[in-house]
Amino acid sequence: MTYSNHSKRITLLIHVLAWIFIAIVIFVVSPLSWKVDLPVEYWFKQGLVLLFLILLFYLNMKLLVPKILFKGKNLLFVLIAFGFAFLSLILIIQYENLVNLPELMHYAFRPNVPYEPRPRNFSYDMFTVLLLLFGFGISTSVVAVQKWQADLALRQQMEQEKVSSELSYLKAQINPHFFFNTLNNIYALTTVDVDRAQQALLKLSRMMRYVLYETDKDLTLLGKELDFIKDYIELMRLRLSEKVILDIVIQDNVEDLPIAPMLLLPFIENCFKHGISAQKESTIEISITQQNKLLHLQTRNTIVPANPNSKENMGSGIGLSNTKRRLALIYGKKHQLTMDQHNSLNEYRVHLTLDLA
Repeated sequence: MTYSNHSKRITLLIHVLAWIFIAIVIFVVSPLSWKVDLPVEYWFKQGLVLLFLILLFYLNMKLLVPKILFKGKNLLFVLIAFGFAFLSLILIIQYENLVNLPELMHYAFRPNVPYEPRPRNFSYDMFTVLLLLFGFGISTSVVAVQKWQADLALRQQMEQEKVSSELSYLKAQINPHFFFNTLNNIYALTTVDVDRAQQALLKLSRMMRYVLYETDKDLTLLGKELDFIKDYIELMRLRLSEKVILDIVIQDNVEDLPIAPMLLLPFIENCFKHGISAQKESTIEISITQQNKLLHLQTRNTIVPANPNSKENMGSGIGLSNTKRRLALIYGKKHQLTMDQHNSLNEYRVHLTLDLA
């Protein structure tokens, strides 16, 4: 039995015992203290109260609190809670009138006194409403505590992940061989095209500045991240032969939303690691677009068998595994990632959708 299953069983047991205790209070402690022979209709009414209490408890726990209260709609939540409580009261009153419960209760307590209809005693009704609202309050507290515990556990997990994987993940983001090879290419350019070599050095220095200063932050701006990607791709062009076909679409004028730094590079880097062939033609397609608050990254590259002796391919996959873990921890359900490397065209395809709202 896993820890998760064990925890769920304990939670279920606690819920069952709690409802048994409440049922004992409703059916045994209070009514039996009256020491009268109560009609069957009364016990059905008590069961109806318990049923509404259970239904509203779990309706609030599973739907109202997460979908309304935690979305900041406090007034709506309060109105719905009172609305459900009074609706339940109305249904209970309808049941009492249907079975003529007031008269039956009168004869249970005063069998020798003729029944005379009297105005309804609303103090009992208010007690029922308060009991139902008490159920709302308890379920709200339970969900709030669970959310607080989950958020605390997530923060602790993220801190542990940050400490344990920070060095390996940052080192995996840009392979050091990329810098060495780029410098060699720039050095070769200085003898044939000084202007182009100067532009390449400027791009490399901007990338180094980004790595040094932006990766220490939890968030950076989308525009900076895309500028970094553009510089990386332009420097990679220096190394490519005419056999490599590049199709790059990176949207300009994006909304500068916050994004975790170095989040996109591993997918781009993977294209150049595994999509370049010195003998055959190969294709690399990269598309980064924004629709409202949604960022879409799509890559596609021909899968070229890796050279086992290539140092640049050492540790391949570490960057992607770290990135998938970061996406899960930071963005959770606000991201969708599909990766396909088993298809008839022998292509590696990635589609990442990220909600930056």
